[in-house]
Amino acid sequence: MLYLIIFYVLSLAGYLTVSIEPLPHVVIGDTVTVKCNFQTDGNLREIVWFRVIEGGSAKQKIFTYDAMYNTSYSHLEDNRRQEDLVYQSTVRLPEVQMEDDGLYECHVGIYDRNSREKVILASGSIVLTVIVPPKSISVVAANSPAPFSRYEAQNFTLVCIVKGAKPAPMVYFKRDGELIDVVPTAKSSSSGGDQSKDPGQEKLQGRSPAGLRSSQVLTSRDIDDTKVQKSLSLLEQEGKLARLGQDGPDGPDGPDGPKQGQEQESMSVPKSTTEVIPETVVSREFPRWVQSSDPLYYFQHWQQVAGDGTMEVRAMLTWSLNPQLDNEALFSCEVNHPALSMPMQAEVTLAAPRGPKLTMSPSKAKVGDTVRITVQGFHEVFPEPMFTWTKVGGRLLDGSEEHDGRELVLDRVPAELNGSMFRCTAQNPLGSTDTHTRLIVFGESVCGVLWFCICSVCSPLMFLFVCFCRQPKTKKRKRTIYW
Repeated sequence: MLYLIIFYVLSLAGYLTVSIEPLPHVVIGDTVTVKCNFQTDGNLREIVWFRVIEGGSAKQKIFTYDAMYNTSYSHLEDNRRQEDLVYQSTVRLPEVQMEDDGLYECHVGIYDRNSREKVILASGSIVLTVIVPPKSISVVAANSPAPFSRYEAQNFTLVCIVKGAKPAPMVYFKRDGELIDVVPTAKSSSSGGDQSKDPGQEKLQGRSPAGLRSSQVLTSRDIDDTKVQKSLSLLEQEGKLARLGQDGPDGPDGPDGPKQGQEQESMSVPKSTTEVIPETVVSREFPRWVQSSDPLYYFQHWQQVAGDGTMEVRAMLTWSLNPQLDNEALFSCEVNHPALSMPMQAEVTLAAPRGPKLTMSPSKAKVGDTVRITVQGFHEVFPEPMFTWTKVGGRLLDGSEEHDGRELVLDRVPAELNGSMFRCTAQNPLGSTDTHTRLIVFGESVCGVLWFCICSVCSPLMFLFVCFCRQPKTKKRKRTIYW
């Protein structure tokens, strides 16, 4: 009986239901139409659209339809059915921006059947999510520029920086076009660990992600890239090639520690029966160790919210660098985002520096000039090399042993620097190379200064001698004329 009474009361007052059609994520700059559907058997009073601002504490009116003052159905579609009235109110937002993101409400009012002074209200709401594609992506080397390590392996880190995206994108690394299997570290955040969640990571679960370890020296011989493959093959045949940075959970002194130590010791001592590597002369210095061709890659992820509401993401890939194998390797950082139709990427090619080209200004230096020796090019070398200047056989003009930078400045060069040789060393974690240039100083020399001094002293004496010799002749000539 109670339900019948309630139904009867509602039938007298009229019924009203409001719903808003769901919206997908909207890319910034697109035009979106928000649709509000409502059903009623009563007479429409008003439709009001609000945008909730200031964290929900305030509402901004963006559209109003008042049936008392409007006879047209602007922004309103009327579809009549036999059983009831179905309305749809639409609001069009052109070229949405970041500030359009938020909650929108549709409020509908109808007249009460019993009294036109009473209005029955109902509302619906929807959240408009504006997504922004990444504005920029770049790959840099951490701790760059860095020197070349000659006697021990070193860890190398690539940092992929993605800015201007909303929400945070998915970042992953590739090497030579193939996805890299990575070991996630404890610092990786859940929103950016997409690469670490790759199905290929199942085989990595057994690996120890307990941080980065320093690489082990497997041989003390000075080798070059012509010897690497043969050295690796020899070690693999004997089953003595240890993977760098892969100590077991028990550490190097664990159950297999003594056995591994014996294997490493046997590898460090070359055998005369199997060591047939020919000695070659190289133009570039290479590291003095051999590493595994299958290193561990550690992945870290970090993100923060920028001032405009977008996200800045930094993904870091760290491994034990092998200059022989990693030289000329192509690494790419790729980004997936719902606002992008295809992945966005940035690529870098690891390369050791080659002989730098040096230019000298002025080309013909004179005594007292300021000479500048500058490195040309090298902008395409990655990671960025560091440059060190030295003087062969002595100190620089300012008394220092070396100078860092792309340019060497010699203020007021003296004549003593004529013929001096200067060395420029370019190095990065993949290799090191030297280039020499000779300084030629034109102008005054020691012989020229001595000749000037002799002439300066002898000129007054010569002048007095000439004057003394010419004076008697002049007087004798005058006496002859008077006679």
